Amino acid sequence: MTAEAVTALAGPVDRAEPAFDPAAEAARATAAILRDTLDGAERGVVVDSPPGAGKSTLVVRAALELAEAGRPLMVVAQTNAQVDDLVLRLAEKNPELPVGRLHSSDADPYDKALDDLPSVRTSAKAADLGGLPVVLSTAAKWAHVTVDEPWRHAIVDEAYQMRSDSLLAVAGLFERALFVGDPGQLDPFAIVGSEQWAGLSYDPSASAVTTLLAHNPGLPQHRLPVSWRLPASAAPLVSDAFYPYTPFRSGTDHGDRRLAFAVPSDGSGPDRVLDEAAASGWGLLELPARHTPRTDPEAVRAVATVVRRLLDRGGAAASERSPDPVPLTAGRIAVGTAHRDQAAAVRAALADLGVTEVTVDTANRLQGREYDVTVVLHPLSGRPDATAFHLETGRLCVLASRHRHACIVVCRAGVGDLLDDYPSTEPVQLGTAVKFPDGWEANHAVLAHLAEHRVTWRP
Repeated sequence: MTAEAVTALAGPVDRAEPAFDPAAEAARATAAILRDTLDGAERGVVVDSPPGAGKSTLVVRAALELAEAGRPLMVVAQTNAQVDDLVLRLAEKNPELPVGRLHSSDADPYDKALDDLPSVRTSAKAADLGGLPVVLSTAAKWAHVTVDEPWRHAIVDEAYQMRSDSLLAVAGLFERALFVGDPGQLDPFAIVGSEQWAGLSYDPSASAVTTLLAHNPGLPQHRLPVSWRLPASAAPLVSDAFYPYTPFRSGTDHGDRRLAFAVPSDGSGPDRVLDEAAASGWGLLELPARHTPRTDPEAVRAVATVVRRLLDRGGAAASERSPDPVPLTAGRIAVGTAHRDQAAAVRAALADLGVTEVTVDTANRLQGREYDVTVVLHPLSGRPDATAFHLETGRLCVLASRHRHACIVVCRAGVGDLLDDYPSTEPVQLGTAVKFPDGWEANHAVLAHLAEHRVTWRP
């Protein structure tokens, strides 16, 4: 009898899949990205990064390796805060590396902490920084720079939040570029309507990556497969709801992170939802269904009360970073809203409760930031309609992906019915890529998951 026949009689062999090693998978992806960046022949390399996957770490490492290889480069970021953060990271990793910070002529153009770094040179003129291995600035500043010879390399950070017209303005400054960004975040912001360009390959309001790939479909594309921010309780939901074509895993497992309170629950809705979030990573504090003003006073007070109780109950978080519990301070808590007036209302409510150091901001301004616990006022809470703004997938993605331990959502009942009643009125435009998942589907997926962690409360 042949070996094949014996195998057939014995039945199929049970071969268990090897265990997922997040560090090894991340290292493998990073090595491939750096190989294409340093040794590839293509003019561009695109990297998709989920929330907390180490995007800034990748940018810094690529910049250091290019500089050490004797290849001067420019780094393009979208905000001054992002540029300053990258400069500080570069100086931390290699204090001897000369770095240039190109800034505007405004009164306070950069973080003054850079003045304490001997290897960092700052200037409003690109000529003053010539010859340095690495020069960093915003896309807006780079657009006003002219050079005799382009840089051999560039790194574009937050490339999905960069408009294609901004990329066009700086494209002549470099020969090859690494584009790194998060495709699930908010789209680039434009203050004018862009309907007249919709569907065109040169739509100036489209993201830099979208336009780049439309004209260069053969560019190498990579993705970072592991989120080091999101816990094991959050990564599956965020991945399935917002990144169906570029799935990712959490770098930690269930039980690696713990959130506990020194003060027991008083039985109120806010305390019960805190206990649920500590146990499962998610909590939904559901208020009675009602159509309300945008700055719903009851919902705003509920958000403030949850934050106040987070602090009063002496929360402490343990994780792979610190096995010993670390106190949950106001600086490690954030509140996310859809609108600035909602954020202002929450700040006022928190001030009334004696809380002043908690970050309260809109999804747009929370992009890229990380906290231990987030409290979110749902974009559709209390609304009579569901507009395209409130259904934008990136907005909900940002709000649901800033936390390392737990996310608590405050929302009025009835959002599911609102979604079902909402007719899509957006015009269909030829040549425009259909976004998937759309905001309707993503909202339903998140609501279905939150329903398992619902605490109803009538204040």
